[in-house]
Amino acid sequence: MTRVLRPALPRLSIVIPALNEEGSIGTTIQRCLDAREHIKRVGHVSGVEIIAVSDGSTDRTPEIAREIASREHAVKVIVFEKNRGYGAAIKEGFRQASGELLSFLDADGTCDPICFGDMCRALQDNDVSLVLGSRMGPGNQMPRIRRLGNRLYALLLGFLSGEAVSDTASGMRVIHREALRQLYPLPDGMHFTPAMSARAIMSGLRIVEVPMPYAERVGASKLRVLKDGVRFLVSIGDALLLYRPGRLFGLAAALCVLVGWVWGLYPVEFYLRNHRLEEWMIYRLLLCGFLFTSSFILVSAGVLAEHMLSLVYRRRRASFWSQLSALVFSRRNLWLYAVTASVVALALVWAGLAEYARTAHVTLHWSRVMAAVFLLQTAVLAAVHAVTHEVVNLWRGQLDYSRSVERSSRAEQPVDGERVGRARVPSASTAARRESPALT
Repeated sequence: MTRVLRPALPRLSIVIPALNEEGSIGTTIQRCLDAREHIKRVGHVSGVEIIAVSDGSTDRTPEIAREIASREHAVKVIVFEKNRGYGAAIKEGFRQASGELLSFLDADGTCDPICFGDMCRALQDNDVSLVLGSRMGPGNQMPRIRRLGNRLYALLLGFLSGEAVSDTASGMRVIHREALRQLYPLPDGMHFTPAMSARAIMSGLRIVEVPMPYAERVGASKLRVLKDGVRFLVSIGDALLLYRPGRLFGLAAALCVLVGWVWGLYPVEFYLRNHRLEEWMIYRLLLCGFLFTSSFILVSAGVLAEHMLSLVYRRRRASFWSQLSALVFSRRNLWLYAVTASVVALALVWAGLAEYARTAHVTLHWSRVMAAVFLLQTAVLAAVHAVTHEVVNLWRGQLDYSRSVERSSRAEQPVDGERVGRARVPSASTAARRESPALT
């Protein structure tokens, strides 16, 4: 009878970062201990370990945690002599954890560890890399200013990434250990959680959210709304530049085009009606030329940045707009734009150049000269970006060659006197060793 081997259940490690939480650290650890059987049963995990990290606490936080650990083998305590930061505490807990599934929750009593059961089950049933506990449901006791900030950050991240997440700064989540390679490096401070959310979304990791209750915290909050809020924004921007720079450049380019068209609408309408331009309109048209040239620079720079990142990251899928931008601003098209813009610029000022060659004077209208200058600038930029695209292609070829050589070297390394890939014939002594029982 054939036995069906079931895959081993994963182990869950719960990290509890704590800074001067003597009023709640003992209760939080005990609640995790009491929730173990529920988490194992509902979350399909084989065991639960709890790691409390005292982040430079100056009160009795480490003593209380150690007292519990002395009688509970499932509890481990890490003590930082000096404060390193919320994120640093979680990362050290992850480093010393033994579980395939990693999680953390705040030590202030706001999160219920019972929810880890549903979160572990959601992670495994949906085959995702990260599960967020969402605190944004009805009845949760989050302060209004923080609730508003979380919604604004969620809207911003959703707008930039195209993915909807309701709680980007949740202090309770479960992660596959393997996903850390794609999420690291992460900051040491309070902006650890939004940075993780932004990196996970931008890098294409699969995420689900599980509603969770949220209680009023014990003691004073360590979060500084203005200072940490700015750090949250920087974290989102860093993730966008790291994984999807084309989107940021594209939004800036779209804004330039919109303002340029609005600002230049009146001169265009005036010219269509009167077939001339007023002298004062030069200021409007200079700004429009600057904005349109800037939009070209931004889009082409975004495409180039995505092209460069493709040397490092293998994208699972590309959006329609990124594919369209890459096609429109391909190396071949950039050269086409450079040549076309140069020819048009020359055509606009050819009469003035010929007049200057004959008479040493120019009566050509300033609008033609200005348009020709912006077109020539665009031509130079297009040519520079086309050459840079070629440089990146050369890098890719060099990297692919280096990787192929490295793979070949590994495949040809000798194993027991033979090379991998060849049919290996074991020697008589080797065969005898394989077939004879081990001596005891």
